[in-house]
Amino acid sequence: MAGNLTLDSLRKAVKNGDIDTVLVAAPDMQGRLMGKRFHAQFFVDGGWEETHCCNYLLAVDMEMNTVPGYKSSSWEKGYGDYVMKPDLATLRVVPWLPGTAMVFCDLLDHHTHEEVPHSPRAILKAQVARAKAMGYSAMMATELEFYLFENSYEELRDEGTGHLQPVSAYNEDYHIFQTSKEEDVMRAVRNGLYGAGIPVENSKGEADSGQEEINYRYSDALDTADNHIVVKQAVKEIAWSQGRSVTFMAKYDTKKAGSSSHIHQSLWTLDGKPAFADKADAHGMSAMMKHFLAGQLTHARDITAFLAPYVNSYKRFTVGLFAPTKAVWSSDNRTAGFRICGEHTKAIRVECRIPGADVNPYLACAALLAAGLDGIDRKLELEPELSGDMYSAKGIREIPKNLRDASALLNGSKMLRAAFGDDVVDHYVHACEWEISETDRVVTDFELQRLLERA
Repeated sequence: MAGNLTLDSLRKAVKNGDIDTVLVAAPDMQGRLMGKRFHAQFFVDGGWEETHCCNYLLAVDMEMNTVPGYKSSSWEKGYGDYVMKPDLATLRVVPWLPGTAMVFCDLLDHHTHEEVPHSPRAILKAQVARAKAMGYSAMMATELEFYLFENSYEELRDEGTGHLQPVSAYNEDYHIFQTSKEEDVMRAVRNGLYGAGIPVENSKGEADSGQEEINYRYSDALDTADNHIVVKQAVKEIAWSQGRSVTFMAKYDTKKAGSSSHIHQSLWTLDGKPAFADKADAHGMSAMMKHFLAGQLTHARDITAFLAPYVNSYKRFTVGLFAPTKAVWSSDNRTAGFRICGEHTKAIRVECRIPGADVNPYLACAALLAAGLDGIDRKLELEPELSGDMYSAKGIREIPKNLRDASALLNGSKMLRAAFGDDVVDHYVHACEWEISETDRVVTDFELQRLLERA
């Protein structure tokens, strides 16, 4: 389910005075929406065809610093333009912003009008097309978790983050009474997203104080990634409008559970049949599904930098807090990095439990899809299932311990270089290296508290 507006219906809404603003935006490397607010009349009169943005938007860090060393964008090259080409299939109402609609854009080279190969949406679209050429539709879903705080963003900016106050005082996993207290935000989130064309299923309390989860329906991979971005934007904007704040950090507090974004995946035939299902198999898995999962396991360490893109991401992989530490598979086992769900049904699927809520969904979905398709191409044999407590298991495949290791594995991945291209991999390796160098140079509160007096 993509957007819920057509260009014609938008024209009518503009004429009637219902819509006066159109957000024209593209996802950046960090998975944020970057773009412009158009007057709606200008947009429907011709602005919908294309607009432009500075190409530094795919070469900055979280602070929007112009990072040196990128091949595609630099001071030497003058930081020219990209074309922002609206994908009108994503045009939608934004109910939580008055009189506003939104459309996602693809980023194109200003001279050739070809898609920019390292833009997140283009990376995922290429893998979706690869799956389609093999006869499959890639279907995915992401489960987003986050923390909701009583503090406003402005309060945290002015007074610091030392007094972060979660909306609850205790673990609220599935807790109806506690989540009733949070309905001013979460009801607005569910209804706002539904009004924006996001097929919301439910929200729930998660495994720590103030932690929430929002779920929306399984869809094709590109639509799922687009929906993921809209959900994050909506949650932040709705919480902000009510004087609250949220974080999608993978791990905001050493003592608390991290926030995940588990990714569910399956392939379906182009005529709508579940390609992963085989009732005759012990687990209900087709031979093709086993090859797909084998590919993901074979390349699990190589793709981790796309599943855990920041230094902080790796602090979520903590024993006993439901984040995996081992990249192995098991049936309905939440201690494994890859869990098989929906056994013996047409909904059988692979759930990758490695990504955190800080993930860029386009990059994560593309990397997982590329790994799975490689397994199908090479008919890789699925390793035996492991059962029991993976946290305590020894001698099995581990998730990289830190971004430095994950970046090196990404850099050396022949599979990803073949699937994405050398320039794309080099671009994101450079992003990892910059993130590492920035973290290496900054003195932290932990260091001050530990060393100031005692060193």
